[in-house]
Amino acid sequence: MPANIRIGISGWTYKPWRGAFYPKGLGIKRELSFAAEVFRSIEVNGTFYGLQRPSTFERWAEETPDDFLFSVKGPRFLTHIKRLREPLPPLANFFASGVLKLGGKLGPLLWQFPPSFQFDEKLFEDFLKLLPADSDAAAHLSRKHDERMNGRAFLGTGRDHALRHAVEIRHESFLVPAFVDLLRHHKVAFVIADTVSYPCRMDLTADDFVYCRLHGSEELYRSRYAPEALERWAKRVKAWTSGRAMKDGRFIAPTRADRKKRDVFLYFDNTDKLHAPEDAQFLMRLLGQEPGGQEISVDTMRTATEGHARA
Repeated sequence: MPANIRIGISGWTYKPWRGAFYPKGLGIKRELSFAAEVFRSIEVNGTFYGLQRPSTFERWAEETPDDFLFSVKGPRFLTHIKRLREPLPPLANFFASGVLKLGGKLGPLLWQFPPSFQFDEKLFEDFLKLLPADSDAAAHLSRKHDERMNGRAFLGTGRDHALRHAVEIRHESFLVPAFVDLLRHHKVAFVIADTVSYPCRMDLTADDFVYCRLHGSEELYRSRYAPEALERWAKRVKAWTSGRAMKDGRFIAPTRADRKKRDVFLYFDNTDKLHAPEDAQFLMRLLGQEPGGQEISVDTMRTATEGHARA
């Protein structure tokens, strides 16, 4: 079975996008469905800032195509405030908030840690052990929620399916083989985060998928990616999905190529301007994910872009 490529954006509710990426006059309530027709996956940010309700997840699922996947960001209350101390209640609350209402549209779960969070092997291993491997395990975990979720918890599962987890770190202390070994043991993806501010490494730790976040390599959350940079990412994606060795970049604990074909989830987080949707669509075209499915070259894209700018 061929590996799947899902290029998307981080979040979808941004005022500067209205009248630009989003057509003028498109209602705010229609922005998700519009974006989901362009991209095959979107990273949900709202779950990072606060617990949502089951009805919200249900509505998101209804507004998106059948083949669409959400990546859902875990709560900062667990990663930034509690800093993994006493993780069970906030983790249970998160799953009880309705995440499983997404059903088969639930893609990877993203756990992002702050720049001040340093690697503690025991603490981190205890957290990874708690992460549910499938929706049934997540439903069981959700039943351990605290009183804050009383009356608003969703504890059902529907059809059982596997869950994927990805971890994004932002402190140099994680750049050690012990951390990579932990992720590989638990089959959790190391987030390949391209940014000027935080460490970027290319280690593959999950058996069947790769998770990338492109935050802007020159100015955090703002700078666009040049055509040549996007072509470089396209080559990396092709290597990961074909099972070929990908040697472009820096690694913590490089291993021999395992020839595993991995799905790729790649999200553009340079959202403060209009660059995220533009860059995502550019990369999709380089990978043949535009109508017709034919890959095009950077030179062709540059010519088309310059012609559009002169028009």
